[in-house]
This record gives sequence, structure tokens and C-alpha cells, in this order.
Amino acid sequence: MDLVGKYIGSRYEILEVIGKGGMATVYRAKCHVLNRMVAVKVLKEEFTTDEEFIRRFNIEAQSAAGLSHPNIVSIYDVGHEGSIYYIVMELIQGKTLKEIIAEDGALPWKWSVNIAIQIASALEAAHKNNIVHRDIKPHNIIITEDGVAKVTDFGIAKAVSNSTITAFGTTIGSVHYFSPEHARGGYTDAKSDLYSLGIVMYEMVTGRVPFDADTPVSIALKHMQEKPVDPMKLNPNVPVAVNQIIMKAMQKEPSMRYQSATEMLKDLSLALKNPDGRFVLEPSMDTQATQRIGTITEDMAKEDKIENKKDKKKQGKIRTYFKEHPKMKILAIILSFVLVFLITVFTVKGIMDATTVKNVYIPNLVGKTEDEVKQELEGTKLTYEIASEEYNSEVEAGRVISQDPAYKNNFTIKENTVISLVVSKGIEVVTVPKVAGDTYEDAEKKLTDAKLKVERVEETSQKIEEGIVIRQDPAENTSLNAGDTVKVYVSIGTGIKQVSVPSLVNKTEEVASKELTDAGLKVEVVYEEDTTKTNGVVLKQSVDVGKVVDEGTTVVITVNQIVETKSANIYVNVKSYTGGYTENTNEEINNQNKTVRLKVMAGEETIFNEDVDKNSTKVEVGKAEGKVRTEVKVYIGENIDTLALKDRVEIDFSNAEYTLSKK
Repeated sequence: MDLVGKYIGSRYEILEVIGKGGMATVYRAKCHVLNRMVAVKVLKEEFTTDEEFIRRFNIEAQSAAGLSHPNIVSIYDVGHEGSIYYIVMELIQGKTLKEIIAEDGALPWKWSVNIAIQIASALEAAHKNNIVHRDIKPHNIIITEDGVAKVTDFGIAKAVSNSTITAFGTTIGSVHYFSPEHARGGYTDAKSDLYSLGIVMYEMVTGRVPFDADTPVSIALKHMQEKPVDPMKLNPNVPVAVNQIIMKAMQKEPSMRYQSATEMLKDLSLALKNPDGRFVLEPSMDTQATQRIGTITEDMAKEDKIENKKDKKKQGKIRTYFKEHPKMKILAIILSFVLVFLITVFTVKGIMDATTVKNVYIPNLVGKTEDEVKQELEGTKLTYEIASEEYNSEVEAGRVISQDPAYKNNFTIKENTVISLVVSKGIEVVTVPKVAGDTYEDAEKKLTDAKLKVERVEETSQKIEEGIVIRQDPAENTSLNAGDTVKVYVSIGTGIKQVSVPSLVNKTEEVASKELTDAGLKVEVVYEEDTTKTNGVVLKQSVDVGKVVDEGTTVVITVNQIVETKSANIYVNVKSYTGGYTENTNEEINNQNKTVRLKVMAGEETIFNEDVDKNSTKVEVGKAEGKVRTEVKVYIGENIDTLALKDRVEIDFSNAEYTLSKK
């Protein structure tokens, strides 16, 4: 079904196809209600025959439309027109992550982690709204020209019913990114999305998917049965922390993966700060340890028999005593009950005292030395650990900067809690290196190596190439405390959008002008006449087709303008040029020459050449013809040989007739 040039929903003008997938075609369109460009995803015809699918499609699409997040492609509208079912979405300028990996191969680990953080942030927002994506893959992640990751198709995969899959043999998503439970057709939840994100990270840092085979079934089996090769073995540049995050996200058992996007986000953020740290908790499952029982020997069996015989003799004597003293038997029974009760009470109390963890007040350890911390915690059944040491310009070396759990007045924590401390390394003075003129990556490394933090600020520049540092603040050779921040101003180029010039020749002036305006270009129109071409079409354009220019560039179009030939009747007042003559009865005078030769030319054509009466005031000499204007010349003489130019007049055919006379 070709929808280009048509309207959907009486407001969306379909302009061109920008993508095709397993279940839909995506078009670039213009919303004429809000006057903005949008993307319209139209379901393929084979899916529109399944009523259950359509019902679930509408529910899921409307749920996804409620998501609002900077890393999620916004859904503006959902609807249908006849057999056309569509979703209207935000139009993103950029490339899919799959296209970027295909072009560049393995990507830098820092860039990959930043993209993963944005995807995980989108998943966190969706999962909190009880929406599971179920089709996370690089094809569904668009990277904008500003480096922002946008996840699309939230919740749509869930709409696919078993009947739809059976009827059309369609699998939504790629098996390369399926979780084991998804591959086996089991229950999928938020942890399935995190598994797929692990696969996407694996592909970003290695340039390849972890599992591949000749058939989808073989790939699915590998997801369920095989352990992937560690990414750092394929790409030695992958840090330990990033490797551990990926491998944890890709655990076969959902309970051994990250349990939420929030949990994974925390580790991803830590990986940027401490890429070689081993803070990722190892996947584990609770198991009951098996105890080993020693072998029973023959000697042990004999000793057991002897002890049993002795016990039987003792029991016989006791029974004889109680038969002879029945009251003592009753007393003994009562005492035994009391004793059992007391033993039970004290045992339960002992167990409760031993197992109940008491609450203690949170101590304030900030600002204390390690010795002072030890004194503060003495006798509290609390312990501490120094999680890290940081340079700090405000806290003296050796003193606590912060603690976790943080101190709050009159708040308590459980005994045996370990308080995590960050301790100051004091002030370290460093010299700011020169980074102006470097690439941002080189500048970041120089400043990090100098124990300084980096803040990136992007600016447009007409002179400095994109990605190069324009200037820095503070300047080079400035002394700073270690851990201070240096602002690095990075060029993003001119900042002017680049536009490809469309083909305009043989289009009407109106269409050509609209195309240029829609593309963000200015239009200048000039006119030429070419009788071999259609009137009103563009003959040529000043900028070649396909050339990329700055937005706002002026393009001159030359439009064919065929002018209609017009005509006007020409009259000449001869008397005004000759002075005429006076009628007289004198025969001599009456014999004077009363005529002159009159010649009139319109342009290059002679339209009159005859003798006329000198007293004529309106001689009709013929028609002058032309398109815009033409020149009429008047010649008068006593005869044909003495003709002289008497007048020349330019007419513009605004009148039906012109009378020429001497002014």
C-alpha cells in the first residue's frame, strides 16, 4: 500500500517512506493541525485482520503514549482509518544504534556506558508505569545528532498474539536479543528488558552479538544453554566493571540478574567513575548446604548395644521403685512438667535475646579522624569501613567527609551495621594543562590525568572544527586543588543546519518555491522565455541538485514566462507634421502640391508607405504588434526619395489604438 501523497486522519500528509520493519512501515509526515513534522508508523495489512491483535495493539500503544521521558520517543496519536492502523510519533533526526555499530564496529566503552545509562533510564520510567518493552535491540534505539538516545516502540511487542504469529510466521523483535525466558516462550518481565540491554551493551563494546548461528532456533538454544565469551576477552579496552555489569545483566536465571533498571543504573554510573572497581555484586542464589555424616564403624555399633543394656537395667530399677511408692510417682510427674515448662521459657527467652537485633542511635562521624571514629563506636556493636579517600579542599586530611548511612538527629540503625566512610586526602594543588586546540577526548584524558574534573560546554564556531576545544576555564598553568573542575568549551561547528537542495527543474514556480521553503531555504525568482518548454515551469536552478548548503541559503530559480503577442491600431495626424495647406480660389495656389509621402514602421516591419493629404489629421496606417512593447517610427517626405524620420514613439499595448502627432 503506497500512502505517499495521501492524508491520514484528515491531518497527516504522508511525504515519504523513512523505514520498514517486520510489522509496520514508517513514514515522514506533516501534521497540518499543529504544523509540525512527525513520524507515522502504519501497520502492515496482514496484521489488520487479527481482531485480538488490533485490540491489544490499541491498549499497548495508548499505554505507551502516557510515557514522558527525554530518552523515550513520544507518541502523539493512535488511530485508524478504514483498514489503516497507525501510530503518530515524534520525528527524530539521527541514526539507529544498529546503523552506528554497523558503520563503526566496536564503540568506545565510555560512550557505550553513557548510551546504556540513557536506555536504562528510559526502561526505569517505563517499568515504574508497568510497561515492559520486550523488544530492546539497537534497531529500536535512535541516537540523535546531539548524542541523545531515544528508545522507540515501547509496549508494542506485547500486542502480538499467538494467533498472529502462527498465521503470518512473524516474530516481533530479533532472536539475537531475546532473554532465555522469552526464547522458550515463558513469562517475560522487566528483567527480560535488562537481559536485552546487556546484549545491546555487549554488541556496542565488541561490535558483535554474543550468540549467533544459521537459524533462529539455534540462536535461541544458545541463549538458554551457553555462556557468552566475556566482552573484555574480545576487546581488551573494556574495563572490569563494565565487563561485570554486562555479564550480570546476561545471566540465564532472572533472579541472578539485576532486579531493576534502577539497580543497573547505579552500577553503570559507578563504572564511569571507577571503571576498574569491583563493586558489582556477584550473582548468587540461596542454597542449603549439605552436611557430611561420618561412617558408623563395627566398634561403635557394639558400644551402642552395651549402653542400651545398661539403660534398660536402670529403667527397670526406676519402674520397681515407683511401683512400691505410688505417691512419689505422681510428684515426679508434676515436677517433670514444671521442669519442662521452666526449661522451655528460659530457652525461648535465650533464643529471642540472642537473635533480636537492637536499634542504636546513628553516630555523627563526619569531621572525625579514624581514631576518633573508633572511640565513638566503641561499645555500640557498630563497625565502619573506609569506602574511599578523596581530595577535599574543605575537610582536613584524615577526617571523614561523609558517611552512609548519613547522620540524622535521633534516628536509629540496627546493631552490627557497617557504616561506610569517605575520608579526606586533604588539599592537593595541581597545574592546569593546556587543552585548547585538542580534541575533547584528548582534553578529557589530560585533565583527568592531572586529577581534575571536566565540565563540557558546547559552543558554535565559524572557525574551529567540530569536536575541537575552543578555550578552557581556568586557563593553562593555573594552580587548582585536585578534584576541582575545569570547563572545556567544545566546538559543535557552525551550528547551522545543513540542507540538501531538491530537484526543481520542470516543476511549477509554486511547487518549487514551497519545496525550497519547507527545506529551510530562501527563494529568488527570475523569468526567461523559452517557447520550446511549458509556460510557468522552472528552467534552471542556481544550486545543483543534492548539494548540501547552510539552512537559509538563497536559491535562484529561473521560470519560463511566454508572453502573449498583442496588437494596437496606429493613426497618424499628418497635418501636425506638415503644417497642412490653406484652401484658395486662386488657380495658381490651388495647383500647389497638397500631398506628401507617409511611411510608418512598427519595430522592423513597415506597416504603411503611401501618399496622403497634408491636411489629414487621422490617417489609419495599420496595426503594430508585439509582446511587451514596440517602437513606432514616422517618416514624411515630398516623395519617396525624400523621406525623413519625423517621430519615434514606444507603445506598451495598454491601449487598443494610438494616434501619433507632432508634440
